[in-house]
Amino acid sequence: MVPKRWARRAVTRNTIKRQVYAIGQTTQPTLASAAHVVRLRFGFDRQKFPSATSDALQAAVRRELLELFGQVPAV
Repeated sequence: MVPKRWARRAVTRNTIKRQVYAIGQTTQPTLASAAHVVRLRFGFDRQKFPSATSDALQAAVRRELLELFGQVPAV
């Protein structure tokens, strides 16, 4: 779930969710078999990322997700 306060537009929230699913699938073999909750640390400002599907936004989301999934204990 991505709240509106962190990403105002639905297309931005959907892009973030797709990134979460993609990173989750690639790191799944190393994760413990459990439910994982992903919580954003900060919002994605529309001024900084004018396009919801821009490469800059996807790179920022991917970078944060890789950092977060890197903190999860391995199996």
